[in-house]
Amino acid sequence: MDLIPRSNFFFDDLFNDFLSYKDTNSFKCDIYEKENKYFIELDIPGFSKENTTIECDNGYLTVRISKKHEINDDDKKYIRRERMSKEYSRSFYVGNVDSSDIKANFKNGSLIIEIPKQEKIDNNKIIEIEEN
Repeated sequence: MDLIPRSNFFFDDLFNDFLSYKDTNSFKCDIYEKENKYFIELDIPGFSKENTTIECDNGYLTVRISKKHEINDDDKKYIRRERMSKEYSRSFYVGNVDSSDIKANFKNGSLIIEIPKQEKIDNNKIIEIEEN
């Protein structure tokens, strides 16, 4: 299992650096392993459990968070407005994991996802070439 963020490949970073564009709207994470498990710890301050969805599909674990800001501004005259409705997502390749074994815990603006390690399957084999 490789816990590699899908959006963090070398060429993506190189291309983004070349264009001087960085997505500042993504959330940061730490990935670590402990006691036969992998952990993905994401900082999502200002969001709640109800704003968050986690989906596992075709070997990718995707975390989506969204927030809708109500516009009830008849009495306000904004000088600057940066907080708007927005959706963020981040995907990680976790391999062929049983999604029922994945656990998630949300506490104080941090989301911790626990993924059990899989046994490595040794499928290295020398293939003999036949002569015709």
